[in-house]
Amino acid sequence: MKLTNLARNLRKSQTDVEQILWFQLRNRRFLNYKFRRQLPIGPYIVDFFCTELCLIIELDGSQHNDQGVEDKERTLFLNQRGFKVIRFWNNDVFSNLDGVMESIRVVVEKHENDR
Repeated sequence: MKLTNLARNLRKSQTDVEQILWFQLRNRRFLNYKFRRQLPIGPYIVDFFCTELCLIIELDGSQHNDQGVEDKERTLFLNQRGFKVIRFWNNDVFSNLDGVMESIRVVVEKHENDR
């Protein structure tokens, strides 16, 4: 239950960059896919998740410069369970939101074509 409460608190206190991306993804605004935010999966809380696509979108701030090993372990754990994980730097969302959304679109379309 502790992870669920933490996820709930994270949803209530989104960062600016999470708010920006969430606005693009919420309410099926993005290619009519439903995304959820701050969702517990195993021992982790993922930033954004689409069940239909088994797609996880993670946003990384400067603290991730020192978390390379942990991020790789997290991604490996999620990949082994069938999830596709894509990561973006917070700065990319701020400075190139269109490029980030295009990158996500490419991943989604590849997934659709692989079905």
